[in-house]
Amino acid sequence: MSSLHIKNVHTTVTQLGKDDGDMKRGKVFLVGAGPGDVGLITVKGLEAIQKADVILYDRLANPKLLQFAPSTCEFIYCGKLPDRHTLRQEHINDLLVEKALGGKTVVRLKGGDPGVFGRVGEEAEALVMHDISFDIVPGISSGIAAPLYAGIPVTHRKFGESFAVVTAHDKSADGQPQLDWKGLATGIDTLAFYMGIGNLPFICENLIKHGKLAETPVIIIQWGTFGRQKTLEGTLGTIADKALSEKFSNPAITLVGDIISLRKKINWFEKKPLFGRQILLARTGTNESKLAKELSEQGADVYEYPKWKKNSIPVDFTILEKLKSYNHILFTSPECVDEFFQILVQQKIDVRTIKAEVFGASTKSIAVLNEKGLIATHVNQMPKVGNLLIVSDHASSQNTVYQIDKSETFLTSVKQIDEQFLPINKRIFEEANIDTIIFPSGQSITPFLQEIGKISANLTTSAKIICMGEQTLQTAEQLGLYPVGMPELPNRSSLLDFLTNT
Repeated sequence: MSSLHIKNVHTTVTQLGKDDGDMKRGKVFLVGAGPGDVGLITVKGLEAIQKADVILYDRLANPKLLQFAPSTCEFIYCGKLPDRHTLRQEHINDLLVEKALGGKTVVRLKGGDPGVFGRVGEEAEALVMHDISFDIVPGISSGIAAPLYAGIPVTHRKFGESFAVVTAHDKSADGQPQLDWKGLATGIDTLAFYMGIGNLPFICENLIKHGKLAETPVIIIQWGTFGRQKTLEGTLGTIADKALSEKFSNPAITLVGDIISLRKKINWFEKKPLFGRQILLARTGTNESKLAKELSEQGADVYEYPKWKKNSIPVDFTILEKLKSYNHILFTSPECVDEFFQILVQQKIDVRTIKAEVFGASTKSIAVLNEKGLIATHVNQMPKVGNLLIVSDHASSQNTVYQIDKSETFLTSVKQIDEQFLPINKRIFEEANIDTIIFPSGQSITPFLQEIGKISANLTTSAKIICMGEQTLQTAEQLGLYPVGMPELPNRSSLLDFLTNT
């Protein structure tokens, strides 16, 4: 967003406030995105995202949540980085008002819970001043979730029956919080400090000074609930030096208390087989893949790239009129399978019209065809003679790719790169450390290579490349890549075994 626009926001808001008598006002949802793990968004929060016209999101709200928004949704980054403020709070307030007065459904997406150091009160007050309807959607707070993902409940009958969340910085000149240190040190069993790395020596010094033992256990949890979660354990007397030595930085929760000893028994998340892995999955469809979800469930951070969006196109009736004439029909993606059969139903064409052998370009495409009651074969086994119909949702599908003379292409829709996700993905990759790239099919490689250079110059040389199947591996090598190998079988269970041992 340009500085000129920022300067004019307040003027625009004021004018809208005067002239909006006949205009239908929008609504604002102030939504807690949870601590990082996408699965921890609430149902109500996800529903708000799915119907949003505009989303203003913070750095600590997982950007992967934006994939659930409508393709027409406008994204505005409000994130605060350690070295600069992208948007000041008053400008964020003005934008919420401006967009809502323009009739938009607006989501303000904030990391954790918006009511815990989220400044939701200031944003809600701005909306009240302009008589704008809003909902506040609570989220799972990082101060509770990050410790649990590190194997530490924040309360326990044996170790701690009181718990406090504390901001580790404030508006004072030196940024050091002015707190009731005596009350915290002697009256609370477990303390969770938010964003406390910069003030860690100050925090530890004051807790010890006011009654906490220097031997009190402390743990820092960085990027809690992400696969890249890191922890650092120490005591009030040692943790500040350890954090400096290990170069720990925010976002982080600093937990103080004897309850940390439970971690030895119930540390569950970090024991997942793919914990710590940062996986980039070459994306071919517009929907999140089951493979990505399963790898995430095994503890990895999984990023699908590039992000596609789908555009409808007119039905090619000349192709449909001669379905009987084709010897082979090849489906290039799972999405185009569903779209093709939806078109047949809409046009009242009996599926028994299809007399051809059916093939899929990937195991996912074959699986969807099987669900339709059609026994499909992989494209590798497709004969090189006969009339071929290529059913695709990508305009770049070329007959020559499949080395058959008589072929035509039926486009069910047209996929294209969603350009507004480029800066979003760039920020993701700057904070993640991608160690693995997975190509699920040969078709996924070329568009990936065409797009990845826009956000990362050397990712294909620094990360391990894994291919799902022999043909995919050969295609990768032909395009100048150096895969480390492929799973024994092109399925999810074999891939998990391969990743665990690679």
